[in-house]
Amino acid sequence: MIIRKLKQIRASDRNVKSDGWNSARLLLEDDGMGFSFHLTTMHAGTELKMHYKHHLEAVLVLKGKGTIEDLGTGETHELKPGVLYALNANDRHIVRPETDLLTACVFNPPVTGHEVHDESGAYPAPAAMREAAPAS
Repeated sequence: MIIRKLKQIRASDRNVKSDGWNSARLLLEDDGMGFSFHLTTMHAGTELKMHYKHHLEAVLVLKGKGTIEDLGTGETHELKPGVLYALNANDRHIVRPETDLLTACVFNPPVTGHEVHDESGAYPAPAAMREAAPAS
């Protein structure tokens, strides 16, 4: 059984900060659960362009409001408490928080804990994917 306290996570290296967001990483790859679980705050007034090429993500909005734009379809959806979005096709998207957005996020495959978005908005491929890739 794994027991974690959010207050302790926020005071540790599992609390990852980047431009426009901070993420308390409660479960990570090395916990062996097959997914990672984060409480992430996306900050008001930012525009977060993301594209998880190597991960699927589900996000439940707990507090705040904003929008998410699907860059593949051009559709924009309202984000508010109780709304879940799932990036089930490695969807390119932009989140625009109007207020701070507190979210609960699940990633598959799990992240290691220190990933930040690259220039394309993606996290790096998990080590297992990099090791299995054919040499170029």
